[in-house]
Amino acid sequence: MASASDETLHGRLETAAELPEDPRYALRLYVTGMTPRSTRAVENIRAICEEHLPGRYVLEIIDLYQHPSVAKGEQIIAAPTLIKSLPLPPRRIIGDLSNEQQVLASLGLQPRS
Repeated sequence: MASASDETLHGRLETAAELPEDPRYALRLYVTGMTPRSTRAVENIRAICEEHLPGRYVLEIIDLYQHPSVAKGEQIIAAPTLIKSLPLPPRRIIGDLSNEQQVLASLGLQPRS
């Protein structure tokens, strides 16, 4: 049985997938409370998305301390972890997302140099 937040995310993902012009990005960032590393990851991914994906992304931030069962279901083994589910293929990035070039390459926004 899906939770209300899963249904809300599913609706946002369907909306993101239906928009054909530029690819829409569906991102989930898993963090562990307000630790310095988690806070940096949130700040970094928001800045990257606003600069490189303005109006083309859905970002959901999930605190594993508040939702511990999610870690097992999503197979989260370290935090922070960013999961890109759209556009395909899915990708996972572990860490505080401070290496912008690596994050962009992982999101398919520019080739690795």
